Amino acid sequence: MVKNVEFKDICMINFDKSAQRFHIKNNFISYVIDVARERYLFHRYFGKALKEFRDSAPLQQIDRGFSGQPAAYENERTFSLDVLPQEYSTSNHSDFRIPAYEIELENGTTVTEVFYDSFEIFKGKKALTALPATYATEDEAETLEICLKDSNGLFEIFLTYTIFKNLPVITRSVKFHNLSSQKLKLKTAKSMLIDFQNHDFDTLSLYGGHAAERSLERKSLARGIFEISSTRGASSHQQSPFIALARPQTTEKSGEIYGFSLIYSGSFSAQVEVEQFGSTRLTMGLNSKVFSWLLEKDDTFQCPEVAMVYSENGINGMSKTYHKLYRNHLIRGKFKEQLRPILVNNWEATYFDFNEDKILELADCAKDLGIELLVLDDGWFGNRNDDNAGLGDWVVNQQKLPNGLKQLAEKVKVKGLKFGLWFEPEMVNVDSDLYKNHLDWIL
Repeated sequence: MVKNVEFKDICMINFDKSAQRFHIKNNFISYVIDVARERYLFHRYFGKALKEFRDSAPLQQIDRGFSGQPAAYENERTFSLDVLPQEYSTSNHSDFRIPAYEIELENGTTVTEVFYDSFEIFKGKKALTALPATYATEDEAETLEICLKDSNGLFEIFLTYTIFKNLPVITRSVKFHNLSSQKLKLKTAKSMLIDFQNHDFDTLSLYGGHAAERSLERKSLARGIFEISSTRGASSHQQSPFIALARPQTTEKSGEIYGFSLIYSGSFSAQVEVEQFGSTRLTMGLNSKVFSWLLEKDDTFQCPEVAMVYSENGINGMSKTYHKLYRNHLIRGKFKEQLRPILVNNWEATYFDFNEDKILELADCAKDLGIELLVLDDGWFGNRNDDNAGLGDWVVNQQKLPNGLKQLAEKVKVKGLKFGLWFEPEMVNVDSDLYKNHLDWIL
């Protein structure tokens, strides 16, 4: 059943009842989803804006050996979820490519199936519970929310798509809801899945290390699975939570590219699979190797958001879009539009070896050079004279700064500079009062 939806004033997302088709579009991009057989969501198009989707390249339903069918269509050998392009795939239910989700029921099975149930279209964009996400007013974006329901009525999944009016961007996220009295173990929960009908792509990813972050690697797709990921509890220096698919001829300024950026800083995974017949599946979200979540009765679980960008103007076109999106629809606060001051940080000048006089001498030099802000770095707190002690004890080191931070800040301001302070609240040393007194706080 489809909910009654008021389409007046909504122009970017359309549902064609006769064709059972969603068309998400603005002046830059189109994204098309079909509801097949009133139960399956098939991905049909993502790319340059289309005035109308005419289905000029209909899905090929071919009898492919050993590609199984869902139980309801067991004798229809041309209908296999193993090869058809999907929006959010189940695990092991006749589709054996990378799954979008996996839920273990109380009886131990992980074979479930979900069907299309309903949808809602609304202006603007809802916030994600307890997660960072992009934001938009009712004039800046429109959102489609599709509900999928488990065939046994145990749970439902909400797929959310937001398109921004003036950007070639669609954001996607997923939410799970336990409808049953069973305890459901969520083992895989991807924020998005997308299928392309060919594998004529290069992958672009950003690897690195400390002080060498975000180095570009580009390689051609081949059959099998390519993955970038982190299990470090953070997205990490080693891999950035970003991947792109570019046509081989795409350059900095020309050619097609699809970007996928996960707005999340924990353990993650992006996988690209090219299956036997040459289609490409990309999934992105939480890393299943270090993820498991128990859904009690009526519990929900919200996945992080992915920002998808399409550009026909090469890598530079994609980059510019991400810059605009994150500057205008992710960053918040009063400093968002303010010009950053020219600053000097005392770290390379003094490391841990400083006192008030040294900092004020540095401030005098900074003022003479036209610098506007002095930042006091590591070593101002606790018993902090090297890297091995004091982190976590955010009290002033009286030996170095006997007059405290406030007086030092005032003296710096009198010299015509602003005063800034470094601290690292997520870190702790074993040799610290915090560690000794609050072991239950330590991760």
